Amino acid sequence: MHRFYTIAFPAATPDRLPAGADMLGAMAKTPQVGEQAPDFELPGTNGTFRLSDHRGERVVLLFYPGDNTMVCTKQFCSYRDRADDFAALDATVVGISSQDLASHEGFAAKHGLNVPLLADVDKQVAKSYSAYGRAGTKRAVIVVDEQGIVRDRHDHLLGLDYQSVDDLRSALDALPAAAAQ
Repeated sequence: MHRFYTIAFPAATPDRLPAGADMLGAMAKTPQVGEQAPDFELPGTNGTFRLSDHRGERVVLLFYPGDNTMVCTKQFCSYRDRADDFAALDATVVGISSQDLASHEGFAAKHGLNVPLLADVDKQVAKSYSAYGRAGTKRAVIVVDEQGIVRDRHDHLLGLDYQSVDDLRSALDALPAAAAQ
């Protein structure tokens, strides 16, 4: 004979949450849209990249799980295959994952990639952008405006899909016009 027990938990409602908490609680990704993007410096296939050196430009951070994996290869090859559309994004775009620079250089050379790849070997940048989990770097796209503010964020739940050039274009087109510098 099986016995089933019902355990009643109080419903999560805004009036039952601690002060300052929201319904998403710990699930909220940081930085959130409207917040300052954490600065970082990483070695990359086109040299050292420091986010703050790109103030005055729109920057797209493409966090991805790994070089030479099925979905990541498809993602970065899709950008290569639409090089003219990709170049027309009018933004600095970089890929970030935890492999070392030698791995990134091999991946880029093998597939003729047109996106600089940054080596986040200690995983601190991915962690600071909530793009890191138990399995490693997670697929996420963070759009940073000319003032260094996060303006768009897309976190892929399973990492089995990616943002196309058209998706990146839509995210960038939705940003307000650049403020006078």
